Amino acid sequence: MRLARRRASRHSAAIGGGAVVSDINVTPLVDVCLVLLIIFMVVTPMLQSGVPIQLPETNNPEKYPENAKQLKVAIADDGKIFLSKDDWVPSTQELTRRMAEIQREHPDKEIVIKADRRLKYKDVREVMKAINAGGFTKVGLITTKKGS
Repeated sequence: MRLARRRASRHSAAIGGGAVVSDINVTPLVDVCLVLLIIFMVVTPMLQSGVPIQLPETNNPEKYPENAKQLKVAIADDGKIFLSKDDWVPSTQELTRRMAEIQREHPDKEIVIKADRRLKYKDVREVMKAINAGGFTKVGLITTKKGS
């Protein structure tokens, strides 16, 4: 019995002396926080889908949730037109043709335009005309709230 106690006391001394430590070990917490910070730093730039565009600002933009029925048409500051994410359309005539195809296949699609704020309105209007000629009558514009 005494021999078993000696071995147990030697074993507990080797582990840590048998004393209970009541301090919080913050090292794992800091490690997790740093990993989360790195993940957010990497993922945040990828959140904007499609072509990078500076959206026009308004005081009270209407909140309209994104859904699977929406098709985004982006117009970059140099006037290039993109369908969906990175599908470049060379001209408004080509846009009209492709919109007509989409209208035949998915007549319930909603079209939203993501136009750069540095564009002239006539450029945006030409794209709206091409979309309308393709068969879509309802077109929305995406804006952001001022100061955000």
